[in-house]
Amino acid sequence: MARILPFQGIHYNLSKIGNYANVATPPYDVIPEAQRNMFHERHPNNVIRLILGKPTDADTPQNNPHTRAAAFFREWLAKNILLKSPEAALYLTAVDFPFKGETVRRYGLTAKVALEPFEKKIILPHERTFSKVKSERLELIKLCHANFSPIFSLYTDSENILNTLVAAAGNVSPEMDFIDDAGHRHLMWRLTDPELHQSITTVFHNKPLFIADGHHRYETALNFRNWLKDTQPDFDTSHPANFIMMSLSSISDPGLVILPAHRILTAVPAEIRETFISTAENYFDIISVPAGHEGRVELMSRLEPETAGNRFGVVIKNQPLYYLLTLKPGVMDRLFEDELPPALRHLDVTVLTRLIFMEILKFDQERLDNEKAIMYSSTEDGAFEAVEKAGQDICFILNPTKIKQVRQVSEQGLIMPRKSTYFYPKVITGQVMNDLKP
Repeated sequence: MARILPFQGIHYNLSKIGNYANVATPPYDVIPEAQRNMFHERHPNNVIRLILGKPTDADTPQNNPHTRAAAFFREWLAKNILLKSPEAALYLTAVDFPFKGETVRRYGLTAKVALEPFEKKIILPHERTFSKVKSERLELIKLCHANFSPIFSLYTDSENILNTLVAAAGNVSPEMDFIDDAGHRHLMWRLTDPELHQSITTVFHNKPLFIADGHHRYETALNFRNWLKDTQPDFDTSHPANFIMMSLSSISDPGLVILPAHRILTAVPAEIRETFISTAENYFDIISVPAGHEGRVELMSRLEPETAGNRFGVVIKNQPLYYLLTLKPGVMDRLFEDELPPALRHLDVTVLTRLIFMEILKFDQERLDNEKAIMYSSTEDGAFEAVEKAGQDICFILNPTKIKQVRQVSEQGLIMPRKSTYFYPKVITGQVMNDLKP
């Protein structure tokens, strides 16, 4: 089903940049402004200049972050700061990171993958996307004609593809080995054996791929291909834009971790904040604990997945209590049986979006599609502090979506609400890039 191929990756020239940690970053969509500025200052060739350039007051359609990214990309190739590999390769990556008191390793296989429309059910999404983000990313790829960051996708691994790749890498020195700002160790091996390529690509012919992270970039790649079809008369099936760079991880990899994506709301009127709990009592059993450290500990202990069901922690601006909301039995079936299939109906993120946001808070689709009206935090501290220190209006503390839920939703051709998952850690940007020019 999925068609994956080795490719001639574009890499940083270590002799030019000194240390890969100088130039690598997380993906663009998890970089706040302060961190973006830090990466810009860290090194003149940091990949931030390609994926998330700084705007200026003097920007014009002819001179803006996207046009500057394209100019940097051309310049760095011309000066051998970036080098294109002379031979095709598959790239095995590993990231070592702490989780629950242990060091965990997650592997990935970076390859180019044939683009497929979602209706073919070869590449399977699981989340909705933001329209504005896709249009912004499309302008970047139109100018640069390259994939700077891989899509993160998952595959089922009954054939032990991962073991085959790790064994092959045992005979090859890593191309990269560095520590990022979070203390995570990143390694990458370049695998050039044609026989290995053939065996790996053959196995993937029987597999669908589940997009874990990068839905906006994947949909943007589809839009870019369509744009090329419409604007370039010589565009055909051999064009590199028929493919996209992906990092593929086994769905059974012990290092595959999903964190919750807690919601932080802005611009919620005071009268709605004040009546939210009384309205929510129609649908939820609610307990409250005093705000503060001890209350936070108690709230989080009651929220834990082992005892949860559909539960949410709630922090409301200027209120002295934290709240734990537990969905009453049968509510989602009674309200949404005709609207939502079972695989979606009982997900925490669906209860939050469809019942709390749309039914109780009266959000419309325009607000749900506004990436600035609903912010996200992968840490409970970040969510609490957004309300208690940064002055945001409400935060909702969630449990993480489970891998089996992602797979079930994807296989049924369904779509979860936006930001239903936070796969951790993000696939780092700057290890390898993919040229989309013929």
